[in-house]
Amino acid sequence: MDVSFLGGPQPQLGVGVVAPFDFALDRELWRWVPDDVSLHLTRTPFVPVEVSLDLARMVSEHETLDAAVQALCAVSPQVISYACTSGSFVGGVAGERAMCAAMVQAGEVPSLTTSGALIEALREIGARRIAVVTPYTKSVTDSLEDYLGEAGITVTGRAYLGLTRHIWKVPYRDVVDMARAAVVGATDALFISCTNLPTYDVIPQLEAELRMPVLSANQVTMWAALRAIGVQAVGPYQALLDPVARRGPAAMTGSAGGPAEGVPGPTPEAAFAGPPAPPEGEPLDGLEPPPYPPDDTGGLPPV
Repeated sequence: MDVSFLGGPQPQLGVGVVAPFDFALDRELWRWVPDDVSLHLTRTPFVPVEVSLDLARMVSEHETLDAAVQALCAVSPQVISYACTSGSFVGGVAGERAMCAAMVQAGEVPSLTTSGALIEALREIGARRIAVVTPYTKSVTDSLEDYLGEAGITVTGRAYLGLTRHIWKVPYRDVVDMARAAVVGATDALFISCTNLPTYDVIPQLEAELRMPVLSANQVTMWAALRAIGVQAVGPYQALLDPVARRGPAAMTGSAGGPAEGVPGPTPEAAFAGPPAPPEGEPLDGLEPPPYPPDDTGGLPPV
């Protein structure tokens, strides 16, 4: 069959992605990307260190970024994103800006980081008081809260798992449970941290249940990178991506205190989320209450 009449493949815009060596969710990043955009991923060199502040510093060193950016520039991306939340917030706001500057200098290509994209996304939706969910240890979660505070964002509640490895294996149910524990009081949005934590399918479920925008590390990274080249990220019923969703139940009240007037109270639960959490103090099916209360006394033990 002669296919010469097709004229070749459609032109593609390129987005370069620098990811930590243990990043395992390449496919999740692609789910936010339209068909006329290609992702070009490269990873930082392996180091025998578990997820920690030390690892965050190692995978964000400017020498590491320089080599990764130069490798990506061989395929001429229109923008380069550093897809690691902890690696881009560990140095504070000044450190994140320095990382972007180092990447631009290395490749002469517009560059951004996950943590910088988070601040941009929070401004986009007008959120200044947020709940935070992380798979990290307490020290890494504290560093995220410090970064957000520097940027003028207040953390109203948080929950974390205390993991140091295999974060990509965390099931959606654990993410949902943490979100329910973290969202307390007057909260504008929820942020789920770590690019190695699966979140794509859970965002619409949580937005419907919590009635507020839900952002995740991979989501804001792709949203900001695509926006930088004039492309709209794709995703079902996600307030950051869809202005219609922002006007719907996901942004109706700006808090988890209950449904807005005229809006039905019950919201559908996705199959992977399971039944709603019981009232505070009541065990679930005879089990003890989850060990990560909203007042942040600690995370689930590592699994």
